[in-house]
Amino acid sequence: MKLRLALTVATLALAVATPALAELKFKPGEDARFNWANFEELKKVDLKGETLTVFGPWRGDDEALVQSILEYFREATGATVNYASSENYEQQIVIDTEAGSPPNIAILPQPGLLADLAAKGRLVPLTDGDASFIKDNYGAGESWVSLGTYKDKDGASKFFAFPYKADLKSLVWYVPENFADADYEIPKTMEELFALSDKIVADGGKPWCIGLGSGGATGWPATDWVEDLMLRTQTPEAYDKWVTNELKFDSPEVVGAIDEFGKFARNDAYVDGGAAGVASTDFRDSPKGLFATPPKCYMHRQASFIPSFFPEGTKLGQDADFFYFPPFASKPELGTPVLGAGTLVTITKDSKAARAFIDFLKLPLAHELWMAQSGFLTPLKTVNAEAYANETLKKEGAILTTATTFRFDASDLMPGKIGAGAFWTGMVDYVGGKSAADTGAAIQKAWDEIK
Repeated sequence: MKLRLALTVATLALAVATPALAELKFKPGEDARFNWANFEELKKVDLKGETLTVFGPWRGDDEALVQSILEYFREATGATVNYASSENYEQQIVIDTEAGSPPNIAILPQPGLLADLAAKGRLVPLTDGDASFIKDNYGAGESWVSLGTYKDKDGASKFFAFPYKADLKSLVWYVPENFADADYEIPKTMEELFALSDKIVADGGKPWCIGLGSGGATGWPATDWVEDLMLRTQTPEAYDKWVTNELKFDSPEVVGAIDEFGKFARNDAYVDGGAAGVASTDFRDSPKGLFATPPKCYMHRQASFIPSFFPEGTKLGQDADFFYFPPFASKPELGTPVLGAGTLVTITKDSKAARAFIDFLKLPLAHELWMAQSGFLTPLKTVNAEAYANETLKKEGAILTTATTFRFDASDLMPGKIGAGAFWTGMVDYVGGKSAADTGAAIQKAWDEIK
């Protein structure tokens, strides 16, 4: 939801099923980055005469990318594959499944919506083997299995959703030249990150650029901060309980994470423009201080999409780079957690082709072909990392494959009135001076009032 709010543009109302592409993007056997043995294996799956319908969130340029992947499945198996999307795809899949006319495959970035569909009997369970594959072959595999496991209409927990294409949020962006000029080193722990921030202040600079402005969605960047800090101060189990309101917003655990965010955002010495400017600065403008001369700030915590708002011509890896938002050395038991999001592939109408498609997604090739283009990250450890289109994507992918815990954006899993409402406004109030305890209590009150 947050990423969509950040990057949404006006689109057509409905994308109808699209025909096969004219040719394969990469000719089999000609590029050593790809596991072409997978393509030969896929040819053994005979789906001639079968039609696979796929419904997903990708439109425009993204639809062209997913079609380029589907074309290999078409070519190898002989299946007819029809892909469709909708501007309001969340509502459309509910309508289609309730009407008894679902696609074979539904791909969505909303685990909460998928859990609702599973509880109503609208999803077909995947196999234990599918779940075992994820556990054994994905970075933080248990986390991804958990993300795709929901209760069915009888209340039994089953694995329904196969993760494919991830988004990464636990990143801190910086300008390498600025760090080199000041002789700053990349921090490996949260303690080192605070020490670096203090050193920048002592040197007369501002360590951070932070902006929460986003029109009607103002406040959402702060929720990402709090989610990342929850994963670095509390166990994954506590995070999960927070998402379901078993662990309350006014609990010491959550209030503590909000206060950790305050150590950055409410410190006038730390933030470009001072704490008063945090809520009023648009999140799209907030990283610009990195590129000023002299720099107005040295670091900016934001997800992998933020380079879209860097100055035109910025070369990633040279003019700008990132490092992993680090864990606390004092809490080694929490490992290296990652906050993110991603799309999940489900079967809404079972068929031989649908099962074959899930098996296709287990192949490194199904990931590598998109990795080599743009906007694709994967936690699959068996891919050839050299297939990534650039070093930035390759480094981001490495964070996913080496993570010990992955958790989905918490606010996107909470009820809309909280995750896309009270949590946002509460964080604006907090940076404006409200205490963390009062902020947590206000958000919890809003949750308690939901009928």
